[in-house]
Amino acid sequence: MNEALLRSLTPSVLGILVRRGADFAAAEDALQEALVEAVRVWPADMPREPKGWLVTVAWRRFLDTARSDTARRRREDLVEEEPAPGPAPGVDDTLQLYFLCAHPALTPSSAVALTLRAVGGLTTRQIAQAYLVPEATMAQRISRAKRTVSGVRFDQPGDVATVLRVLYLVFNEGYSGDVDLSAEAIRLTRQLAASIDHPEVAGLLALMLLHHARRSARTGPDGSLVPLAEQDRGRWDTVMIAEGVAILQAALARDRLGEFQAQAAIAALHADAPTAAETDWVQIVEWYDELVRLTDSPVVRLNRAVAVGEADGPRAGLAALAALDDALPRHTAVAAYLHERDGDLETAARLYAEAARKAPNLAERDHLTRRAARLTQLRGRG
Repeated sequence: MNEALLRSLTPSVLGILVRRGADFAAAEDALQEALVEAVRVWPADMPREPKGWLVTVAWRRFLDTARSDTARRRREDLVEEEPAPGPAPGVDDTLQLYFLCAHPALTPSSAVALTLRAVGGLTTRQIAQAYLVPEATMAQRISRAKRTVSGVRFDQPGDVATVLRVLYLVFNEGYSGDVDLSAEAIRLTRQLAASIDHPEVAGLLALMLLHHARRSARTGPDGSLVPLAEQDRGRWDTVMIAEGVAILQAALARDRLGEFQAQAAIAALHADAPTAAETDWVQIVEWYDELVRLTDSPVVRLNRAVAVGEADGPRAGLAALAALDDALPRHTAVAAYLHERDGDLETAARLYAEAARKAPNLAERDHLTRRAARLTQLRGRG
């Protein structure tokens, strides 16, 4: 079963259903049923027109639901409009759907969660991890969002800030390697940048390009994670880096700083350093200070602690870390790294092992486990 194919077809099929008269919540439910049916049927009988097949099956599911709902009897007239099997219109509705999901009837956080689930292809668990909340809490939030927009006409698209937040989270999931969505997020952000003159759109595009330029160097031949300081910088995409820097410089020149521009500035400083040792950590700390001012995010403060540890020494980093909640994801891994830099290998090894048990994915868990084992060996030799 080609899960990537199903994921790529989801936004377009969802757009077709909405344009044909289905409210978003009902269309999304019908499409989910069609995707389940595709997983069951396609391995043995792959349709010649997968998109047309999904449209047909999803529309029938929607009509079946509509017929059984007495409050929606008026939709019986839509039966005659059922699309015939075969090629479906080649319209890319993805970016439009992102804006429609950011409906004014929803809070920004609910709009982001709904879009990530319905259009971005992320699981409820992945969205919950991005928001640092329990999976059950996120499931309830998405369910409430669906109920809120059920029956609402999508003629009032949401704001750019919410759409940017969704694109950013989709890119991060792809960049982590859990779901390969990074290229799609970049494509949509390029579309948005071409249609809207907005410095934060440019900032997000620059950030994505600067991170994506390093992607081939982030893993070893065996799939293991390679930390930024240990990456082969000769494998970085210099053309993509140059594009990202140019876009960022143009955005910063407009003097309307936002969080994505600040994050891109940090990424640019990393990209500009010929070696890890030559990284301008003092400037990076200054940019993190700007990010804290703009967002007051605990994740930003965690990353700032790492930067402080590089700029002013590991003990300064540990002091910054001590002000943060130790339940914060990756807090233990950061503490392990700073203790290792400070020469406390015993504490670092113990914390790396603890962080490995909390890791959100297999690659990160293996990386942290190897760190713990390496430090244990070093202590044994000492």
